[in-house]
Amino acid sequence: MSDEQNPFGGAGGFDLNALLQQAQQMQEQMVSAQQELADATVDGTVGDGLVTVTVNGTGELVGVRIRKDSFDPSEPEDLEDLLVAAYRDAKARADALAAERLGPLAGGLGGLGNDDDQNPTGGPGPALGF
Repeated sequence: MSDEQNPFGGAGGFDLNALLQQAQQMQEQMVSAQQELADATVDGTVGDGLVTVTVNGTGELVGVRIRKDSFDPSEPEDLEDLLVAAYRDAKARADALAAERLGPLAGGLGGLGNDDDQNPTGGPGPALGF
């Protein structure tokens, strides 16, 4: 991290403006990533394509496709099971997509929590020397 990006300054000082600017940038990136997730779609498919469920990147159900020959109408439980399984598959894929897109942003929060290497007291944030 360069001195310009380091909220604690190159000389060990604390630069509140740099910290606020970094937080603003992270917030903008998070909003952008969340919008990308809301716009993205993923499919969950079961039974060789008998049932396909589509969810957006936040896990909201946005579509269902059922092959007409996929189930016996006298046994609706089979279709119910396929729908649940397809949704679980789609939701797992949406969760993986969210982790992929949001994970790097969450990594940028590392200096804001308890970091024992910087703060031997175990309290929140870096040691301030008092």
